[in-house]
Amino acid sequence: MILLPFALRAQQENEHSRVFTDTPRHYVCHHIASPMEIDGKDGEEVWNKALWTDDFIDIEGHRKPAPFHRTRAKMLWDENYLYVFAELEEPHVWGTLRQRDTIIYADNDFEMFLDPDGNAYEYFEIEVNALNTVMDLLMPRTYRAGGRAILNWDVRGLQTAVHIKGTLNDPRDKDTRWTLEMAIPFRALAAYHTRIVPQDGSTWRVNFSRVQWQHEVEGNTYRKRKATPEYNWVWSPQGIVDMHAPERWGFLQFTKKSPGEKVLYEAPAWAEAEALLWEIYYRQHRFRRENGKFASALRDLKLGDGKFDVNLEATSRQFSAIIRQGRRTIIIDQEGKLNRYE
Repeated sequence: MILLPFALRAQQENEHSRVFTDTPRHYVCHHIASPMEIDGKDGEEVWNKALWTDDFIDIEGHRKPAPFHRTRAKMLWDENYLYVFAELEEPHVWGTLRQRDTIIYADNDFEMFLDPDGNAYEYFEIEVNALNTVMDLLMPRTYRAGGRAILNWDVRGLQTAVHIKGTLNDPRDKDTRWTLEMAIPFRALAAYHTRIVPQDGSTWRVNFSRVQWQHEVEGNTYRKRKATPEYNWVWSPQGIVDMHAPERWGFLQFTKKSPGEKVLYEAPAWAEAEALLWEIYYRQHRFRRENGKFASALRDLKLGDGKFDVNLEATSRQFSAIIRQGRRTIIIDQEGKLNRYE
């Protein structure tokens, strides 16, 4: 979901410097030879062979109660599209918002976040409710770095469809689930005239979120229960109540193998080094909160010995941490922008 300014300030105050300790989940996405028909159903043989993600859990992880409705997803791809199918168990399927690019998470919704190059900048968000109303946006940078959502940006060519096992907006019966299918064109995932199309073995950072509101029935209509917070259930736990921390998302790895063929996930060569750089990022911000400036020496961050040599440069208001892996150089700065150079 996008964040309103007051919520953002509260999250920055309480969570901006919380070190991330959970292990992001991963998913291997198989290749298909022919385009999919987007109808909100997964009756095709290739969908039946695609593996489900792990069930969604609370956004903060296992320290919070488990969701009371099951949510899961699966993915496929071809040369033109990333295909997503999501299943949301729900005994009461309702929705109110019908205009594109309204704030869809004011309804129950399903959300996807994509950062193809994994630099935590210029990433994308797609939200869909049970009425198949879409909100899509581009984030030039994270909220913590001063970013603002660009809502007039669209995933051009996006296809979505919803199927409801039950009756929409009718509290007189009990529903079972609603399912969502999406075809996301790679050509549309462009920021500042760049395009990223996956290859065999490519790894993206992605996450999914389900926003679920408490409701009550008034006559024959569903109403959100006043003064009650929403539930946030996600695929890969964030550890904080904020989806806009891309370094906490899961790993989506593409394979040219067909659905049903066994492929093991392989962590990217840069993953361990980048995890250390993000650790430095969080510790630096905690250090600044406590000392009024960034640390100029790694020993001040109490990292301990590690397998990577890190070059840290800092002033009171800026820092950069650099790791070199052979021909690869990886840099993170105080805004949480990650750059790789080969």
